[in-house]
Amino acid sequence: MATEYAKALGARPRAIRTQQGLSLQGVEAKSNGHWKAVVVGSYERGDRAVTVQRLAELAEFYGVPVQALLPDAAPTAEAPPPPKLILDLEALQAVPDEKAGPLNRYARTIQNQRNDYNGRVLSIRQDDLRTLAVIYDMPPAQLAEMLIEWGVLDADARRAVAAEG
Repeated sequence: MATEYAKALGARPRAIRTQQGLSLQGVEAKSNGHWKAVVVGSYERGDRAVTVQRLAELAEFYGVPVQALLPDAAPTAEAPPPPKLILDLEALQAVPDEKAGPLNRYARTIQNQRNDYNGRVLSIRQDDLRTLAVIYDMPPAQLAEMLIEWGVLDADARRAVAAEG
């Protein structure tokens, strides 16, 4: 019976193989029989242990770094997820356009992309905050503080920005 780690380890090569449009038989054919379909399949299912050497060879065959074939490290402690970044669109309307113009345009663009027109709130990602920080020419933490002062972002968002580091 495959362990959870063995299954996680096997999932990565399977994902790379399928991204490259290869079946197990395709791997065998492309490698001129060096990689047998049954062996690669057993690695992917976690039914067969793969050595570091074989994993490195498989990474070379797929043309990816070895790290791409390793599962993500397990978290060492369960930390609560950082709060979501939620823009209060109603409060944003009260901010003068000379201050909030770029944020308004950015928010409208996201709403258009998502077909999300509730008009009250809009969740944004950390990447969105970083992009807005570039537009406003300030660090993300400083932008978050400014948005909190405007009443557009909840003060709890400080934790999300701090978690980003």
